[in-house]
Amino acid sequence: MHETTSAKAFRITTITLLSIFTIVPIWVMVISGLKPLKDVQGAFSWWPSTLTIQPYIDMWQTVPLASYFLNSVIVSSVATVLSLIIAIFASYAISRYNFRGRTIFSTTVLSTQMLPGVLFLLPLFLIFVNINTNFGLQLVGTRTGLIITYLTFSLPFSIWMLAGYFDGIPRELDEAAKVDGCGPMRALIRVILPAARPGLVAVAIYSFMTSWGEVLFASVMTTDANRTLAVGLQLYSTQTNVYWNQIMAASVVVSIPIVIGFLLLQKNFVAGLTAGAVK
Repeated sequence: MHETTSAKAFRITTITLLSIFTIVPIWVMVISGLKPLKDVQGAFSWWPSTLTIQPYIDMWQTVPLASYFLNSVIVSSVATVLSLIIAIFASYAISRYNFRGRTIFSTTVLSTQMLPGVLFLLPLFLIFVNINTNFGLQLVGTRTGLIITYLTFSLPFSIWMLAGYFDGIPRELDEAAKVDGCGPMRALIRVILPAARPGLVAVAIYSFMTSWGEVLFASVMTTDANRTLAVGLQLYSTQTNVYWNQIMAASVVVSIPIVIGFLLLQKNFVAGLTAGAVK
């Protein structure tokens, strides 16, 4: 069926507007990071009168950005790995086994996504404080506490999406693995997981992105020693000045890992989201 002229014009207009809406903020961020501070604070211009990379040099000295970058990498990576491991076993159990409370568990896991994350801030904080009081385990102000916090965000969606993806994998593969002498664990590792690679990639990217850009919980659950990038960017604003060009330069640097990872794995990510969202 040939597309009508009006439909084609509408499609082109919509795509153009969405592209402008997406590209313009990125352009402003990139170009502002290449301007001297006085140019950023002055009248806005789409192209700097003077190009400089000095903001990309100064941003590492103005705040301890390298330390914050390391904290973000550690927290996001560990949270992603743990989320993926736990989600794999939970999703496989939901998909392949019938057990008492299976429906209730699945519904409960999914229903947690309906609540705004801010509702969990005070309860988690109080739980961590009580754990420290009763057991002497310090979680507030540590990377461990932040990792556990991020697991509460990423795990429900990860379990739900992987369970849907596992449901789409034929059970005949499990039966064939059992015929070859594989137990449930070996069948999962050697047969199911390779077939579920797009879903695993989608879950990993989602978990990493959730941890990497989170601000609210990181601002409460961290100290100066283990602050993450998303919170550290606020320190470019002082009582006397706001280093807008360094904020923009740091924002570009912060975005690079996510952009590179998404570009490299986008096919698997889209395939995993599509397959995992439809049972």
